[in-house]
Amino acid sequence: MTIEHEIANRYSCAKCQNREVYIKRIAATGTGLSRIFDIEHNVFIACSCARCSYTEFYNPEILEGKDNLGAVLDLLFG
Repeated sequence: MTIEHEIANRYSCAKCQNREVYIKRIAATGTGLSRIFDIEHNVFIACSCARCSYTEFYNPEILEGKDNLGAVLDLLFG
């Protein structure tokens, strides 16, 4: 199961407690040379509430690096 599917299964909006979420991976430039050459090496998972559009960003490298993804997502989403 992918991180996106796991987040979608456990998601609850921090503002309105809605359970429907839109999830996308986004990329961003860093600083210095990566910015000058427009190299987008920073990737994040954006989770937006379908009701109020409150959005949270997560670093997939941290989530994927954990031994127990479920435990990390439990911490994030209760």
